[in-house]
Order: sequence, then structure tokens, then C-alpha cells
Amino acid sequence: MEGLLDHSLRDVITRVGGVDRCVSEFIRITDQLLPERVFTRIVPELLSGCCTAAGVPVRPQLLGSDPACLADNAARLAALGAEGVDLNFGCPAKTVNRHRGGAVLLDEPELVWRIVRAVRRAVPAHLPVSAKMRLGVRDASRMLANAQAVVDGGGAELVVHARTKDQGYRPPAHWEQVAAIREHVAIPVVANGEVWTAADAERCRSVTGCSAIMLGRGIVADPGLALAVRGLASPGWAGLRPLLRVYWQRVAAHVEPRHRPGRLKQWMNLLRRRFAEAEVAYQQLRTMNDPRAVEAWLPS
Repeated sequence: MEGLLDHSLRDVITRVGGVDRCVSEFIRITDQLLPERVFTRIVPELLSGCCTAAGVPVRPQLLGSDPACLADNAARLAALGAEGVDLNFGCPAKTVNRHRGGAVLLDEPELVWRIVRAVRRAVPAHLPVSAKMRLGVRDASRMLANAQAVVDGGGAELVVHARTKDQGYRPPAHWEQVAAIREHVAIPVVANGEVWTAADAERCRSVTGCSAIMLGRGIVADPGLALAVRGLASPGWAGLRPLLRVYWQRVAAHVEPRHRPGRLKQWMNLLRRRFAEAEVAYQQLRTMNDPRAVEAWLPS
């Protein structure tokens, strides 16, 4: 979700309702302590109680492989008022993995443990340290070892995306493997992967036994999905369409004009998966590259 689900879209989606907590896009940590401005640029919610405008908490996520450096940056996040720290062991992107970040670390459960332990020791005891992982790199043979590494390192919660790195985002999601992890560890496990509808969420909960679900692409495609999962009325396309302008205004505040149409098209491309009306709107929008034309096209 890097490059799409940032603070602008978090703002819009949480305005719709039904979301308990957001996790930021990952903050890449290499070999240095990042300045405060980097954290507040990626997670500007740090400047407002670490919540979106709708009051939904946002947990910053760190990605890297150096336990000491991750710990230093986690401590800085804590000082900035983060409500917790999340660790990324799930990103399948080749560029990220090539630099020893994300899901590739699941081949090294001992390193996963050292990272979680270092971060846990670096932040105040009242701040939760959580992690997100996939089932493994090529297969799920180390999934229980990695889950236990998070627990033993002091992790308070584990989100499991029910596919391996090599499986990427190809259906299906292997929810039964999440159930095995949940039964193995003594911390809350959150299920993630291939939840596009309320019916998907119901099946996911039934198979995994998890009470909580993390929504990714599903809630970008249907911002009312969290409400639907709770059995509440979703706003539908008529209710969501005015939010396109809200999103555009948020994007315009921090994205160069020439890149703004592309950001809106990215979101619209997912929205059309759920809404027939969005397909029509996307076809109108997709040839527009002039920000002024997009501005005139957007609903008032």
C-alpha cells in the first residue's frame, strides 16, 4: 500500500467510520537515527495526538533489519508521542527485500526475535510493540517459529497476512494457517488478507478464530467496509463520492501538481472493483493529467 494508503487516505477512510486503529505506511530504517521531520512527514498524526482527524489512533510502522537502529528510532517515535510501534515483517516488495527488509527476514526467526526484543526494551513499558508478518518467504515452514519469536521478544499483538512472500497477493489467502498461529501463541492475533466484503470477513473469522481483522486493499476499494463488517450501513457510492474532493485537497497539500492526478487515479482504480459507478468515473478521469481539469471534474 506504499504510495497510496498514506495520511491523506487514512483521513478520508476514518471519516467514513468503523475503524479502530490504523497502521502507517512503513518508515524505512537503515543505519541512522532519523530526524523528527521524517517521522512527522510520514505520520503527521504525531502532531495531533497520534490520531486522524476522526479521532482514530495511528500506530507508526518501522521496517529494517538492524535491531539497535530500529530500537533508537522506536525510542524517538515514543518521544514524539506515538501510541505504539509496529514492526514490518510482511512487505513482499523485491526492492525492500533486497535490502533485508520486510518479509525476507522471516527466513531468520532469531533476527525477528532480536528486533522485537530491542524495540520492546527501547520504548516505555506502557507503549505496545506489535508486528505484522506473512506466513514465510517461500513456504510456511517457519511461521510458528517467527510468531513465537515475536512473542518471546515482547510483542503485544501479531497481524498475520495469510500468504507467503512468494505468493504475493495472489488468491487465495490461507486463513487456516492463521488459525494454527493463533492457537500456538499467547498474544492476540489479527487476521489479514483477501477480505473484500463483509461475507469475506465473516468467513475469515470463522476459519481463523480471530476476533480482529486488518483491512488493507479491501477498505481502500470500499471505504465503508469496516462499517459493513460491523453489520452497520455502508454509505455507498453516493455517500463516498464527495470524499474524492476531500482526498484531492489533502493530496494537494503535500504532493506536486503533476503527481496529483496519478494519486487520485490509483484510488479510483481500486474503487471501481467495488462500485460500478466508480468504473464510469474512472474512465472519465483516466485520461486527465492536468490538475486543473481534475479539479473541475471533482464533485463539489
